[in-house]
Amino acid sequence: MSNTVDLSVVIPALKEGPNLAILLPQLREVLQSFKIRSEVLIITRDADAQTSDAAERIGARVIEQTGRGFGGAILSGFRAAVGEYIVTMDADLSHPPTFVRDLWLRRHRGEVVIASRYVPGGSARMPLSRKLLSRVLNRFFRRGLSLPVSDLSSNFRLYRAHILRNLTLDARDFNILPEILIRIHAEGWKAEEVPFAYAPREHGSSNARVLKFGLTYLRTFGAMWRLRNSILSGDYDDRAYDSVIPLQRYWQRSRFKHVVELMRSEGPVLDVGCGSSRIIGALPPGSVALDLLLRKLRSSRRFPTPTVCASGFNLPFADGAFPCVVCSQVIEHVPKESPILDELCRVLAPGGRLVLGTPDYARWEWVWMEKLYGKVAPGAYADEHIAHYTRAELETTMTRRGFRLEAVRYILRGELIMAFRKPAVA
Repeated sequence: MSNTVDLSVVIPALKEGPNLAILLPQLREVLQSFKIRSEVLIITRDADAQTSDAAERIGARVIEQTGRGFGGAILSGFRAAVGEYIVTMDADLSHPPTFVRDLWLRRHRGEVVIASRYVPGGSARMPLSRKLLSRVLNRFFRRGLSLPVSDLSSNFRLYRAHILRNLTLDARDFNILPEILIRIHAEGWKAEEVPFAYAPREHGSSNARVLKFGLTYLRTFGAMWRLRNSILSGDYDDRAYDSVIPLQRYWQRSRFKHVVELMRSEGPVLDVGCGSSRIIGALPPGSVALDLLLRKLRSSRRFPTPTVCASGFNLPFADGAFPCVVCSQVIEHVPKESPILDELCRVLAPGGRLVLGTPDYARWEWVWMEKLYGKVAPGAYADEHIAHYTRAELETTMTRRGFRLEAVRYILRGELIMAFRKPAVA
């Protein structure tokens, strides 16, 4: 029989001995009913006799936390856990052990399952000031960072353990809770919320202080804003389509409209450097979307189109495999001497259409727009565009290969989208 642990339960517990004496026997009973291999980890500092005794009675491990604060306890638990799944819960009896079953049964619906107070069917019984702050902060994070999660501050969660291994987390207080979800979402993983009725603790007082709680959350919001607005965020392209910024929303929707029009009726498409764009959802049957970044492809799982993780420098397809190839907003990110254009042409069938999108650096509108963007967001597009193309240059490059220019589109006279026809005979 395998010695693999299926589920680790991580419980941060600072001087929670009386509550643990009630919680842990109930938790053991629930876990035994699953008929799985499980472990319980109590994360604390300078464990008192009550905590040690409660843990020993059910065979739980007491882990001395390293690092400060609630965040330090959570990270210590993650490092010590060996289960395929990890549940985190509070020790104060506000998280009933029976609800662990609800999380466990929904483990296949997302990489994170959250016991949520703020989805339909959920509720929270707590002091008015704390409830108001919690609702405001959660709505602020959800709206401001475009996150599909209503309760970012719930610590009652189930994780697939492997998604936590490569996360770099900076927060060390209760603000680690939204940071974990934001970073997981940026990696393209999915969060599922389950309605949960929250009730206050039975004994002792909370270690959270309302003012400090709010200030740490606001600091985290500032740091996570930069991550959410980076093109490296898994859902960047998809999010931009519905951006709260009118110019960004217009730009993304215009790109979608032009690219979809130019590839229409051409047959199956290979979308090279697809990101998480809505264009993937508009690809016809038989198409493939390809990107080098796995987080982008994870974010695109809701689309039916098959995806491939590979480099545009060495496309894993036969010569002439696709009657249409799309490559939008990619070639400016790689050196001009790279083989990407050769590869795009190679996998395009004779007589097929190539749709290329890139900024036109011959247009003053784009040059000044990029300079302005570089001031507003240092380190973003202005630095990432290492190859500067013009319409004349691309037309010359492709006609030398025997391609014929068929269509040209612009977005605000800056972004260039061109359609070329490959010769039917070599």
